[in-house]
Amino acid sequence: MKRIFLAGTLAAVSITMAAPAQSAFNGTWKVDLNTEAPPEKPDQFLLQGGMYECKTCNPPYTIRADGSDQPIRGNPYIDTVAIKVVSDRVIEETDKKGGKVVTSSTATVSPDGKKLEFSFVDSSNTNGGPPVEGKGRATLAAAGPPGSHAISGSWRFEKMESLSDNGTVWTYKVNGDEIAMSTPTGQSYTAKLDGTDAPMKGDPGVTSVSLKMIGGDTLEETDKRDGKVISVSKMTVSADGKKAKISFEDKQQNRTSTIDAVKQ
Repeated sequence: MKRIFLAGTLAAVSITMAAPAQSAFNGTWKVDLNTEAPPEKPDQFLLQGGMYECKTCNPPYTIRADGSDQPIRGNPYIDTVAIKVVSDRVIEETDKKGGKVVTSSTATVSPDGKKLEFSFVDSSNTNGGPPVEGKGRATLAAAGPPGSHAISGSWRFEKMESLSDNGTVWTYKVNGDEIAMSTPTGQSYTAKLDGTDAPMKGDPGVTSVSLKMIGGDTLEETDKRDGKVISVSKMTVSADGKKAKISFEDKQQNRTSTIDAVKQ
């Protein structure tokens, strides 16, 4: 559940972009959650007849909603999902990788069925460090079929209400024509600005990045998994070097989102 609602947000938050050899990009940056413009495309779920379907997951899957670990394929961060129905408005999700719990989340639908609040603890990409923790909310775009669980339907992500610092911060170090990027959750790379691929470290979902400058204040990054483009992001730094606007395009789910960042 968490992973779907945050597909655009966390990608922008942990955006693995490099920086041109200008002091304005050098240093530590943190996203401002209050400036987030989330994707318009809603997430779609169906919980009915003891089965749970995540239609907009990447890849989509349908599993039994009996609280037991159900195998899924094609997700580099998790390999099993367990959905527990707590009540007619609440479900809990537990994701594992190699038998180890890496994500736990709770989704609660409001009594009128129009709002959804979710919270999560996610260590699927933290490389042994503290998990990323957060809370957010979504709004119902289209109801599910009659008789289905309240979680069923299309939900438009509205806002991240909170996100731990290790999920919102990254650091650049400029050295000539090379940029080193690092995050508190263990992702890093060193890349040139000539458009060639550079290896990503610490992220099973991104194997390489390529970077190029657009003008003097914007950098475009293309993230790839096993040679396939999965996302494109741009970061434009303000004239005073204190703020930046970030746009993120998820190529796999055809979603776009934007968010601002502030130099620390």
